[in-house]
Amino acid sequence: MRLVLQEFLTLDGVSQGPGSPEEDTSDGFTRGGWFVPYLDEEFEQITADWLGEADAFLFGRRTYQNFARDWPTMTDHPSAPILNGRPKYVASRTLTEAGWHPTTILSGDVPAQVAEVKRQPGRELQIHGSARLAQSLLAAGLIDVLRLVIAPVVVGQGRRLFPDGGAPAGLRPLSQRTTPGGLSVHVFESTGLPRYGTYGAGG
Repeated sequence: MRLVLQEFLTLDGVSQGPGSPEEDTSDGFTRGGWFVPYLDEEFEQITADWLGEADAFLFGRRTYQNFARDWPTMTDHPSAPILNGRPKYVASRTLTEAGWHPTTILSGDVPAQVAEVKRQPGRELQIHGSARLAQSLLAAGLIDVLRLVIAPVVVGQGRRLFPDGGAPAGLRPLSQRTTPGGLSVHVFESTGLPRYGTYGAGG
């Protein structure tokens, strides 16, 4: 399976708390819910199409617990059968059981275990949110595709997907579109380490 990261970002790169002010207030974050004003039907169709490509899901603990709390009760949502029914993996050092079936807990050497999951047949193993997990897997060279959705807002604080000191990564653009609500949807393919050069060198 391809490992695909789907992440919502602000213009200043924040990925924390896109869905509501209460979603993730860790480290004193008070500006959650910044993504919601830009949602529209076109973006909902885009995400539904992406979700249909998933054969399994991979989460960090916090995102998993949020999804596991909400999705089993959202039985009328068209995406519910996919999220509730397909295999799920959660990377956690603290979880000992997971009630959102079918779920497998990954602990210890998570990158090695994710690499093993990727070797299974299928289309996409999708990461939704889970920025800390995404950072570690990007550093390990395991993420194949990044779907980054950028909202036209600057929040000025919060956890970033690409923090200072993070692992470098080379990317190749595959597609870009803008929704009527103002979301900029970018799809990139990982190409390994970045390339560097000097402007004007060699004529």
